Amino acid sequence: MSSKVYFVGLKARSEKDNRTNKIGRLFEAAGLGDVISEKDLTAIKIHFGEMGGDAFINPIFVREVVDHIRNKGGKPFVTDTNTLYRGSRHNSVDHLETAIAHGFDYSVIRAPVIIADGLKGRNIRWVDINAKHFEKVRIAADIHNADSMIVLSHFKGHEMAGFGGAIKNLAMGGASAYGKMDQHSVRPKVNSRKCVGCGTCMEICPVDAHVLEGGKVSIQEEICIGCGECITVCPQEAIQLGWETEIPIFLERMTEYAYGTASTKKNKIGYMNFVTRVSPDCDCFSWSDNPIVPDVGFLASKDPVALDKACYDLVNKQMGFKDTKLKGGWEPGEDKFLGMRPKVNAKIQFEYGEKLGLGTTDYELIEI
Repeated sequence: MSSKVYFVGLKARSEKDNRTNKIGRLFEAAGLGDVISEKDLTAIKIHFGEMGGDAFINPIFVREVVDHIRNKGGKPFVTDTNTLYRGSRHNSVDHLETAIAHGFDYSVIRAPVIIADGLKGRNIRWVDINAKHFEKVRIAADIHNADSMIVLSHFKGHEMAGFGGAIKNLAMGGASAYGKMDQHSVRPKVNSRKCVGCGTCMEICPVDAHVLEGGKVSIQEEICIGCGECITVCPQEAIQLGWETEIPIFLERMTEYAYGTASTKKNKIGYMNFVTRVSPDCDCFSWSDNPIVPDVGFLASKDPVALDKACYDLVNKQMGFKDTKLKGGWEPGEDKFLGMRPKVNAKIQFEYGEKLGLGTTDYELIEI
């Protein structure tokens, strides 16, 4: 049976069609309010963006969702989890300061901000999933404890996952720091011919696994926790993985964590993806690159697999922009994500998600 995915485009010629009103209509059409009961403590899962980046979801759009949750009798709070890497969201103090700097404060969004895995990312709950890679997963306690949840995701590219949408937001964003380590577990290598010894990877490594010797960086395997962040920030693309062996496993692990997070909210979770400013990289970056396609619109569903598949298909229908991360696949119908990263099979996310029972790839797109 197919899942319903609701879509609203961005064309507007009057006030009733402004983007906040479109988000409200989308919320209602997709029945996202149905997952919220009176007095539910409702988590709004979002990515606040890394300091220096600006492609994250606009806080005024979040306010629209907050208002609709309140109208349904829920008690919303906006949340995310701390990062593994050293950045502006590595602990809750820095994370909250970043969120406020990006406009996610009470005066704008009319809801409190709570970092779901605690001060240093150690506030967790174990969840049984009995899957291929994990019997149990470590989910952030306050996401686990919430009565219901709305997941708001900026749909974009990603260095290791191919794309980031609802599935990745559930997985990495729903996990504690230890859970993020569980998912990554990759072992990068440095190509010494490409390395220029700039030290960018050393600055972001959370465990000081990188060593600079003779103008080149090497990675101490016995220390590396496999978070993969050094791969994303290396300006020379000198840090590589076994793309054909490690990345498929990483994607399966990530999808199992998404399944684990969603399993704590049976019939109490809804999803909305924002397919605008489709940047090539995760919002974890401290910059925002040129978008690879024109803005598409907003989509919502109660099925994260169908939602991500619909977004993936809509992005691929666009004409790709030149002078971007795209190295191929510019024509409508061609795969933009393979055009950026031909070694990453991003489709594993929804194919494996369907196998796990997270959702279905068979969807009906309903334009409102």
